[in-house]
Amino acid sequence: MADEIRKAETDITQVRSRRERDQRRLDTGAVTSAKDLEGLQREIVSLDRRIGVLEDAELEVMQRLEDAQRAQQGTEAQLTALDADLTVTTDAQDAELRAIATEAATERDERDRAAATLPGDLLMLYEKVRGQHDGVGVAPLWQRRCEGCRLELNAADVREIAATPANEVLRCPECNRLLVRTAESGL
Repeated sequence: MADEIRKAETDITQVRSRRERDQRRLDTGAVTSAKDLEGLQREIVSLDRRIGVLEDAELEVMQRLEDAQRAQQGTEAQLTALDADLTVTTDAQDAELRAIATEAATERDERDRAAATLPGDLLMLYEKVRGQHDGVGVAPLWQRRCEGCRLELNAADVREIAATPANEVLRCPECNRLLVRTAESGL
């Protein structure tokens, strides 16, 4: 749009120069023929109209430029606000990720301490089952249902589990995960 304004100003300057030249010729009496005087006057009127049209076009381009600049300022303000929001959100995300990493490290340490108290063969069995089931090797038995595979155990399996001593390792007959008895096991 700046190019359009420069072009319009150049066109106006050229037309005004020509009009001023013609007006000087008219004023100085350099043209003596009536026919040439009439033609020169018509050209001056035509140049005045052309100047008006060019000035209107220049004003229109200037208005469009101002509108575009206002829109750009609004967009820049929105961008600044979005950048600020992004910074706040990124900072919050980074803080959450740090908290999660800290919590995960704490949980890993706690798991390692608990695992160190278990017999080696039980730990090996747990790790084997865990590897077969996407990291979940133990599931609670809840209302006669293995919470690992979410299948309800049949009556015979429930009787067998109920008869098993409390210190013996239980396994789900469906998914083979280690089962943990709880007060809600339904035994």
